[in-house]
Amino acid sequence: MFDATKEYALKLDLEDESKKFRDRFYIQNDLIYMDGNSLGMMSIDAETCVNRVLNEWKTLAINGWSDAKIPWFYYAEELAKKMSKFMGTSENEIIIHSSATINLHIGLSIFYKPEGIRSKIIMDELNFPSDIYAVKSHIKSLGYEVEEVLELIKSNDGKTINEDDIINSFTNEIALVILPSVLYRSGQLLNIERITKEAHKKGIYVLFDLCHSAGAFRHELSKWDVDFAFWCGYKYFNNGPGGVASIYINKKHFDRETGLAGWFGYKKESQFDMKLDFVKSKNAGGFQISTPHLLSMAPLEGSLNIFEEAGIDNLRSKSLKLTDYLIFLIEKKLSKFDFTIGTPKEHSRRGGHVALEHDDAIRINEAIKNNNIIPDFRFPNTIRLAPIALYTSFFEVWKVVDIIEKIMMNEEYKKFDDKRSTIA
Repeated sequence: MFDATKEYALKLDLEDESKKFRDRFYIQNDLIYMDGNSLGMMSIDAETCVNRVLNEWKTLAINGWSDAKIPWFYYAEELAKKMSKFMGTSENEIIIHSSATINLHIGLSIFYKPEGIRSKIIMDELNFPSDIYAVKSHIKSLGYEVEEVLELIKSNDGKTINEDDIINSFTNEIALVILPSVLYRSGQLLNIERITKEAHKKGIYVLFDLCHSAGAFRHELSKWDVDFAFWCGYKYFNNGPGGVASIYINKKHFDRETGLAGWFGYKKESQFDMKLDFVKSKNAGGFQISTPHLLSMAPLEGSLNIFEEAGIDNLRSKSLKLTDYLIFLIEKKLSKFDFTIGTPKEHSRRGGHVALEHDDAIRINEAIKNNNIIPDFRFPNTIRLAPIALYTSFFEVWKVVDIIEKIMMNEEYKKFDDKRSTIA
């Protein structure tokens, strides 16, 4: 299917119809960026929207809430309309809001209502720690013992979670299932539709953390009948460091109460009546807490404009080709140095990055960085490489593997310490 020559990589770039979008991003010519699954790169479109909102603040001041190009009062809803196209939802099932972990707390406040023996929560032991911290704190706040309520599905290989093990854990004691769509270390993609369907058969609500899948491929959250989902915007959606996150809630749950009410969840047309009794909007916006982060939403507007132009399915197709090519090159050129791949190879089970594993990953990762490549290390032995469809070239993928091969042949990595830095 592929070959390992430089010329072939350049040929793939010539044939790539989406390469024009690369010019919309600020890319340093002497640097290869392979960490877009942690922080997406800045686009000209994002910068333009930020500058516009800043200028609106400068010239309109408080009147920006009503008189801005997109009135600030409706900014979250307008961006949600754009976002809904990529997440497979109706426009009012999404709201742009706060941060991912805050949104998880909101989901817990809506759906975790332990009653009788149905009091347990299912998660997995490979989940991103922030989600675990949030759930444990919520359990404690309700007066339960974490050990009695939280069940973590075990991994059989330390990389992936068996979906059958998840589904087999669904008993009448389970109140809620909280899972990632894509495991942050290995890049394993779970079958969201299957898990949701099986959970609902047992009367269990399902919450999904989509941080490592939103913007990487098309979701069909409404079709899959997911109850609640949340995701950040700073990875594949390129919304900038700490960029605003999003909430999805299935419309069948619009009448539910939230345990974390705030004034921006109030019925919008009467929000400024300032009455002391909370009247929730009958849509996803009703689960907001506080004033939207305007300067954080602005870059998301610019990024979503690019996504509308590029097409999420086109981006997924290129992403799979990029990671297929990366996997091919790793197996062809790096397996002789005892590298292994921790990411499932099947397209239906793969997110947007490839987990490259090695016992000396810490030192190898430092050597890679020393060669003007930005990878991403995850303890204890994983180097995550994320070629992003909007701005990574096939030649860059080839060059990354070529450089790693030279690092190993020259034993360059041995010059570095085997202790990771504070920020990995």
